[in-house]
Amino acid sequence: MNLFDCVTSRKSVRKFQKKEVDDKLIGVMLHMATQAPSAGNTQEWQFIVVKNEEIKKKLAAVALEQDFVAEAPVNIVVCADMEKIGLRYGERGIKLYFAQDTSNAIMIMLLTATALDLSSCWVGAFDEDKLKRILGLPENLKPVAIISVGYAAETPEVSGRIPFENLTWTEKYGKKYDISYLFQPGPKEEVEFKPVGNYIQDALEKYKKKSKKMPDFLKFLKKITKT
Repeated sequence: MNLFDCVTSRKSVRKFQKKEVDDKLIGVMLHMATQAPSAGNTQEWQFIVVKNEEIKKKLAAVALEQDFVAEAPVNIVVCADMEKIGLRYGERGIKLYFAQDTSNAIMIMLLTATALDLSSCWVGAFDEDKLKRILGLPENLKPVAIISVGYAAETPEVSGRIPFENLTWTEKYGKKYDISYLFQPGPKEEVEFKPVGNYIQDALEKYKKKSKKMPDFLKFLKKITKT
């Protein structure tokens, strides 16, 4: 599965099969997470892998009673070493860089799970102090997220996305970033103006209905842009 397929097929899953996840797969996820960029290559992330049933129940309780946390075969708690990033970058490190760096690692972890045919959910709502006590975290480690991992027992509905054309400007704020000309229909096709993201999604759905499977995304992009 290439990167484009991972990004477009990744969904947050909150129902998991009662099926163990091989430690080798968790190891791959963690290894890939550590390849993420970080401020000054500080790599202040640390990970706690939780599979114990009682500890998972405690995690779910402090995560606003989100029961799927306890039902997931594996939970990975991502932490930031605030002392490490603070010594390197001071106030900006402990106010911003730690969040950027751990988020980089988390996103790579989620995409890797998708590539391995696993499903996951990024949980950010929890009582931080109680979570630290449950896991025995030292003062310098700040829990940033709980990543629930397993094999999906549901097919989540596709959530909508705001078209990037509504969120993107060129050179300065207010000047529209417009690449719609790249996706104009051919001479025999009916002219229809729509957000580029919608055009890509519609083309993808037509492809799936016709071939009954997901396309190779690189070939798909070349086809719809006629390159």
